[in-house]
Amino acid sequence: LQLAESGGGWVQAGGSLRLSCATSGFRVEHYAIGWFRQAPGKEREELSCISSISSITRATTYADSVAGRFTVSRDAAETTVYLQMNSLKPEDSGHYSCAAAWAPTSDFCAVLPGEWRYATWGLGTSVTVSS
Repeated sequence: LQLAESGGGWVQAGGSLRLSCATSGFRVEHYAIGWFRQAPGKEREELSCISSISSITRATTYADSVAGRFTVSRDAAETTVYLQMNSLKPEDSGHYSCAAAWAPTSDFCAVLPGEWRYATWGLGTSVTVSS
């Protein structure tokens, strides 16, 4: 199981970035994907969850801090999960990671599950938002 994030970088406040989480080495259809970030000196924050491909109904959920600005989605081949980040703020700066959890039903993402529910993590990508 491997996850690889990309798309981080520097952006001015109000701008946008799209992060990618490429999955490989496992049957991704049964895995939910979460996005997380960690700012220097702060605890890791859970941002979003998108339910597995195999779940009958798709579910996405977001932290209050990013709801309405960030959108999580899967590509057509459903091997990559994206985090579209709009209206970025300096406080969105941090190291962003994706993680996978075996979760064949959509109720896993009914609410943010908690990082302890995720078994596989990528190395992350850094985002800097300047004011």
